[in-house]
Amino acid sequence: MLPDDLGDAFSVRAALAAGVTPSRLRGADLARPFHASRAMRPARDASAELFNPAEQQRLQAQERAMDYSVLMSPHQFFSHETAAIMWGIPLPWLRDTDPHLSVFQPARLPRTRGIHGHETKESLCEVVLHPTLGVMLTSPATTWAMLGAVLRDEYDLVAAGDAVIRIPRMPGGFDKDLGPALAPLASLRTAVESGRRVGRPALRLALDRLRTGSSSRPESWCRLLIVDAGLPEPELDFDVYDDRNGVFIGCVDLAYPELRIAIEYEGDQHRTNPAQWQRDIEKHDQLAAAGWRVIRVSRDHVFGSRRDLVARVARALRERSA
Repeated sequence: MLPDDLGDAFSVRAALAAGVTPSRLRGADLARPFHASRAMRPARDASAELFNPAEQQRLQAQERAMDYSVLMSPHQFFSHETAAIMWGIPLPWLRDTDPHLSVFQPARLPRTRGIHGHETKESLCEVVLHPTLGVMLTSPATTWAMLGAVLRDEYDLVAAGDAVIRIPRMPGGFDKDLGPALAPLASLRTAVESGRRVGRPALRLALDRLRTGSSSRPESWCRLLIVDAGLPEPELDFDVYDDRNGVFIGCVDLAYPELRIAIEYEGDQHRTNPAQWQRDIEKHDQLAAAGWRVIRVSRDHVFGSRRDLVARVARALRERSA
């Protein structure tokens, strides 16, 4: 047995101080994510690994960062991709799941194997305590500004920014926000202009393209593909009501309300979750009965056959405008 106050991840030093024997620390049930640390590993959800590898990678990256957090010195903090993951900011596929740590100059970088170390200036960086994970990391606005040096695709930079400024809400006209945005747009502008920063030109261009209503990276990509093809910009996160009786039908991802065109991104959860699948069928039937045309979009449409997506939207706009 291990003392309860050690937690799931702990340093060897802390374990020895708590009375854990060296032989216990060599137990086969303890993982060794880093030198001088140990971790208990709960059973993994095999279905998550099967259906959502990107989410599984995100969880692994956060787990690895939390494993290292027990070894962090007071002047170290998580940054870049690791901070983005901890804030729930969407990213493309990561090249690895090793944590990114930063220090303020002239502090020394960590030399532990399996760590990406960065030096930065206090003028470029706001560091805060994560409200639930309890670790020090860059603020959401600073994290997004740091991604300007990491994300090579403009769409990914916009999608990350959309996630930062998004205000979660209750659909259906309840006028109830579920909490504040991670950061307001003004804070992102301040972070970008706080000094000489790698990627600042790309960040400045992305700032003007951010929107508060996007719920996911694919939805942001979908909007940008449509607009960059010369088509009108759709509304985001749009509540649809039945004109006949005023009943709320559902919230659609992107919409042209005047033409009653809805664009719905359907991720894997729409296919693998029976309850979600049933709700989708009912909502789309109700939308059709109310005179809406629904364009259903998959991951392949957004990240693969983009011309087909744009062509379908353009055709619907022409036909509904005739």
